[in-house]
Amino acid sequence: MKRRSFLKIAGGVATGCAIGVEPALAGDKDEKVNGLPRRVLGRTGERVSVVGFPGLALHHYEQDECNAGIVKAYENGVNYYDVAPAYGKDGECEIKMGIGLEALDRDKIFLACKTKMRDKEGARKELERSLKRLKTDHFDLYQLHAIFTPEEVKKALGPGGAMETVLKAKEQGKIRHIGFSAHTTKGALEAMNGFRFDTVMFPINFVEFYKIGFGKPVLELAMEQGAGVLAIKALSKGDWPKGMERTRKWWYRATETQQEANAAMRFVLSQKQVAAGIPPSFLDLLDKAIEGGRSYRPITAAETNKLKQTAETCLSLFQKQEEKVARGEPLGESVYPTSRHGCCPCAYA
Repeated sequence: MKRRSFLKIAGGVATGCAIGVEPALAGDKDEKVNGLPRRVLGRTGERVSVVGFPGLALHHYEQDECNAGIVKAYENGVNYYDVAPAYGKDGECEIKMGIGLEALDRDKIFLACKTKMRDKEGARKELERSLKRLKTDHFDLYQLHAIFTPEEVKKALGPGGAMETVLKAKEQGKIRHIGFSAHTTKGALEAMNGFRFDTVMFPINFVEFYKIGFGKPVLELAMEQGAGVLAIKALSKGDWPKGMERTRKWWYRATETQQEANAAMRFVLSQKQVAAGIPPSFLDLLDKAIEGGRSYRPITAAETNKLKQTAETCLSLFQKQEEKVARGEPLGESVYPTSRHGCCPCAYA
């Protein structure tokens, strides 16, 4: 497999970060590939598609369907592929993606992976295994996965923590950029104040934003720091109301029509610092997100008011855990509401 003159490129990016690359704001200087815009990912200088491929989606499909979905997304302009070892049983999604990506030119994709390990050795083992499964010698982005509490951050950043492995791997050319994903405001802010991450992956969608203000402090600090924001749960409509028929076997509702998806993506991509949104983990919803990305334009006041009204009819997915962490209470098993909905807990990006 081609190495892509990786070390030379990594050195160039590092220099750019040192002098301060001007991050693109929402809608600023977007370029299009096959009709899908690409944006600068914060201060990394990388241009990524405004829709990311949700690696967890591969959990639902056989390998042939996965291969076709991976190639179809690329042909539709997607160059940002996201996955994690926690997705699927025994690394199923990493393995499937590694096979599917063999059909693409590694030089032309932005490959992101993650680790849930908070200790140095655990993170090292997970990183090396992920590289093998994905048949690559480096990740364009490597992230601390699914942060909820300040305590997790302190462990990962502290002596003997996962960050020691991540920083060493970057020196070795195995990682280009460093980020994290989080699901509470307190956890995200603790991470951002503890280390200057290149990227922040956080749930950004109109329901949580207008219902409980979820995401606002994270977006503000990302703007101050020049960090690129990757919006997960971009097409979420919140938790399932009691008694509602579940149209999918999934732990949260999604915008299902193309019109709804367009509006949801318009909201997400209108937020400053957001470079890309990741849809729920189904290939048909990925198609709708791509169409929403292609038709993107800055959201209007009338569209915003309509989304605010819709949000009032929805249930927050994150409010309970947000409040628990804010009070310093233990989350317990409730941190993974997927068990309640009959879906795998790896649904957390």
